[in-house]
Amino acid sequence: MILDRLYRLAARYYERRLLDEVRKNKMPKHVAIILDGNRRFAREAGLEEWRGHVLGAEKLEEVLGWCQELGIKYGTVYAFSTENFNRPSKEVEALMDLFAERFEKIATDVHKNKVRIRVIGDLSRLPERVVAAIKKAEEATRDHDAYFLNVAIGYGGRAEIVSAVRRICERVKGGELKPEDIDEPLIGSHLYTAGEPDPDLIIRTSGEERLSGFLLWQSAYSELYFCEANWPEFTRIDFLRAIRTYQGRERRFGG
Repeated sequence: MILDRLYRLAARYYERRLLDEVRKNKMPKHVAIILDGNRRFAREAGLEEWRGHVLGAEKLEEVLGWCQELGIKYGTVYAFSTENFNRPSKEVEALMDLFAERFEKIATDVHKNKVRIRVIGDLSRLPERVVAAIKKAEEATRDHDAYFLNVAIGYGGRAEIVSAVRRICERVKGGELKPEDIDEPLIGSHLYTAGEPDPDLIIRTSGEERLSGFLLWQSAYSELYFCEANWPEFTRIDFLRAIRTYQGRERRFGG
């Protein structure tokens, strides 16, 4: 008991030191996170896998608070990829129920943090109840401009680029654009994240070290940080360490 108390005191002291340190340096404008390790955490804790996803959703709310505390205005989270549809149908259904529940909650509690919600991905693959809850949350938060959160559901980075190219081709076909008009800013303006800065920092939890198709275009010059903790056990110290690591890197953008 005494050792546990000493450990908690030491952790709180270290956390405060980290917070003071990162506040002295430049903050990223946009932090993106790959929320990995919900099922693994649940299995290791002896819980049913669906419980890991519930804890993961609760963790996201906590992390959003940390971002707001540091003045990080933009966030994007990878919640459900196109490949995740290949998981067992029972798990996918449970996740869809969780999404619907959370977006309904956002829509009825919109004034708490003034966060504008935008869901990015192929919504046509989602159940109607989920799409309805998403639209409700997006509409309820559309006038908020303090913070911006993109939630990637049914998302694939390659599919996003293909979709952008197809829409540009339609504009060329209709005579609105010429092929020589196509450049990087034009492509960027047709991506799901159009109008927002590219992520400065991408964090992935659970020890995996790859992007798995996340923001392939937007991540060209993002700093990457990989954390061993599974998403539900991701701590404020883990988050502050990621920010500190970002602040310690020199971003030359190819120069």
